[in-house]
Amino acid sequence: MRNRKKRNNFDKRRLAFSPRLTQQTLINIATVIIGSFLFAIGVNSFMIAGNLGEGGVTGLAIILYYAFDISPALSNFVLNSILLVIGFKFLSKRAMYYTIVVVFLTSFFLWLTETWRIETDEILINTVFGGTLVGLGIGLIIRIGATTAGTTILARLVNKYMDINVSYALMFFDLVVITIGLTVMTLEQVLLTVIALYIAMKVMDFIIEGMNPKKAITIISDHPDRLGKMINSEIRRGVTIMNGRGFYTQEDKDILYVIINKSQLTRLKRLIRRYDEDAFVVVHDVNSVLGNYFI
Repeated sequence: MRNRKKRNNFDKRRLAFSPRLTQQTLINIATVIIGSFLFAIGVNSFMIAGNLGEGGVTGLAIILYYAFDISPALSNFVLNSILLVIGFKFLSKRAMYYTIVVVFLTSFFLWLTETWRIETDEILINTVFGGTLVGLGIGLIIRIGATTAGTTILARLVNKYMDINVSYALMFFDLVVITIGLTVMTLEQVLLTVIALYIAMKVMDFIIEGMNPKKAITIISDHPDRLGKMINSEIRRGVTIMNGRGFYTQEDKDILYVIINKSQLTRLKRLIRRYDEDAFVVVHDVNSVLGNYFI
């Protein structure tokens, strides 16, 4: 009887949990579709329409298009598929499934929007809007835990075997691709491509971090109780107290740690100066905050 009750309880929990999983999966798939579509529009309607390039595998696909008139959709699919086979073991199962979907969708939408061209007399329009849409598309894809394959996999290989930061490795590969682009583009077009890549990076960061980025504050003070109460009452944030010790003085110190919204940072600094002018404060950027403790 007891085992039957346990099994029934487990079945109820599973039934209650599975719709949430299904709903989240559908949301993720919809996000990937939208992101891939926006990415394709940015590449075809603005970047290629303005004779500009791109970074990574898409940049190589554009170079092949300019040089040999090979469809970017086809070369994007082939090159990304090869990289997926090479680096599949460096991605988690979940990321691999989504990445396969992303490779297929981006290639499909690149083919679907191949004739979509926005011709303008002002190349900066192509640069700004192309970079914005590319960054928006990639940001949506990365936000749900997927990757765009391509040079991301190469960057992870370099990080594993050469201990080089993934971001720097990605930047290196993008610069290599942009340099190769000089064979089919003018120097002006390459420089405009660099501007578009910078815009895409900023938009992507904004999408991944969210509209309200957080800040982590570390406070070392001789009056931790006073500052802790102030943060609780004035800023309305929970504070964590950690034990520390000064290396030179060998004195024990209580260290305060708090996560706040970026908009609250100026006010918190002003209050800290009011309650303890000698407090040592360090501000850290926070990419994401998980859990129910941050309200």
